[in-house]
Amino acid sequence: MKPDADRAAHGRDETEEERADRRWQELVQEIRVVQTGVQILFGFLLTVAFTPHFQRLSQADRAIYTVTVVLGSLATGALIGPVSLHRIVAGRQVKPQAVVWASRLTMVGIVLLLATLVAALFLILRVSTDDTAVPWIVAGVLLWYVVCWYALPLWVRVRHTAGSAARGASRPGSR
Repeated sequence: MKPDADRAAHGRDETEEERADRRWQELVQEIRVVQTGVQILFGFLLTVAFTPHFQRLSQADRAIYTVTVVLGSLATGALIGPVSLHRIVAGRQVKPQAVVWASRLTMVGIVLLLATLVAALFLILRVSTDDTAVPWIVAGVLLWYVVCWYALPLWVRVRHTAGSAARGASRPGSR
């Protein structure tokens, strides 16, 4: 694709470097929101093992707790990863590639955060209630997260970009 056609195909008059800068700034803002939440959740999870009530948990609940802490740790790592990636590659003229990898790490972190939240909710509801509806409640919350975090954004993406992709393909010089 010619540079002018490439610019038109992306719907903005910006160079690859300008686009990478914009996308990086957008990604950093998104990470700030999710990173704070995962760090607070993870910090809370770490303190649970030192409470008197923890000693009375069943083996099953301790296993759920362990899985939840590991998931929270993995989510934290994935969501902090883009910061380290940026620090290590800054000034190396690879920002477009860094944005792609940071975006991938962020999506992995969001999936791991989803798993952490679901596991934490499952554990808390198991411990705080004796209700047989707990798995159904957790499944409902999981469904809500999936709708809010994935289904709705994907629906918007398909609904509102399908026409623009077709228009972009019909432009002279575009593929």
